[in-house]
Amino acid sequence: MAQLDTSDRAKLRDRDYAYVDKDGERKLPINDEEHVRNAISRFGQTEFDSAAAKARAARKVLAAAHRHGIEVDEDDDVRRATR
Repeated sequence: MAQLDTSDRAKLRDRDYAYVDKDGERKLPINDEEHVRNAISRFGQTEFDSAAAKARAARKVLAAAHRHGIEVDEDDDVRRATR
């Protein structure tokens, strides 16, 4: 997977992440195909401030997956979070 070093991470905008928590910590980068795939696989391991925040992040991950032509199984954590 493509690694984001500190400099690369700093260049990304908040919208390049599926989730920014209440303390401003950015989680689940979705800036390219590899990171979207990683966000899908790590979604269930991520802590969210609320169920609503989790659902919003899931929608962002799924939209990014759609943009990159990535299919997401119905039983994936990210898909279940939108139900």
